[in-house]
Amino acid sequence: MTAVPTSIHLGPFVFHLYGLGLAIAAYVAYVYSRRRLVRATIDISPFFRYTVALLVSGLIGARLANIATNWGYYSGHPGRWIAVWQGGLASFGGIALALPVGLVLKRKWWPQTSMTRFTDALIPALIAGWALGRVLGPQFMVAGGGHVTHQWFGMHYAGQAGRRVPVPLIQGTEDALLWLTLLKLETTNLARTSGIVTAVAMTVWGVVRAIDERLLLGQQSQSGSHGVQLAGLALTAAGIVLLVLRIRTARSTPDRSVDQVV
Repeated sequence: MTAVPTSIHLGPFVFHLYGLGLAIAAYVAYVYSRRRLVRATIDISPFFRYTVALLVSGLIGARLANIATNWGYYSGHPGRWIAVWQGGLASFGGIALALPVGLVLKRKWWPQTSMTRFTDALIPALIAGWALGRVLGPQFMVAGGGHVTHQWFGMHYAGQAGRRVPVPLIQGTEDALLWLTLLKLETTNLARTSGIVTAVAMTVWGVVRAIDERLLLGQQSQSGSHGVQLAGLALTAAGIVLLVLRIRTARSTPDRSVDQVV
């Protein structure tokens, strides 16, 4: 069976589908985020600069984390350090660097908007972009599959022997379901308290990512399996803490419309 393609050739030009897919997903997330910010009456004039800063810091962090957790390979192949078109972006490494950058710039450019109101507007768009990115990105990279499987849903990936669990498609579906859940949550009275949507997204995405790493990728992951699992559980724990705090705040506020500087 033919493996999932990783590039297309148009004359002398080679287009790596992994990078092209991530670029499409990033653009969709950007446009969707702008619309959500406008709907939340948040100023979008600095948002393009904000997006560029997040993308650059996220890519750098994701790549550095992948290199660090696979140093045994990269130490002998320095020419591969920048070969991101072959895959090798650790999700939590990107988050670890983009998060402080995003927090600093948010306080600089949106000082009057509470942090939770800002993240509630952005996170559903980021989850939607992430869902699309999993399907259009890692699905077409070298070694994009998970464990070997003999089930009907197994797929062949370049750089991997045998049929593999289609992890990118599974994770894309998970993220799409989380996005729909967040949209549904926004229609409830509970979401009138800022931070609830953010907390639910953190809790669910963190635990699902940790489970995926454990069951679908495990030690075959190129992103540092144990580190990803621990980071996922840490994100879940932070989400639970935020959820409890915001629910307590909602209960102590008669009109349940809470937008504090949190």
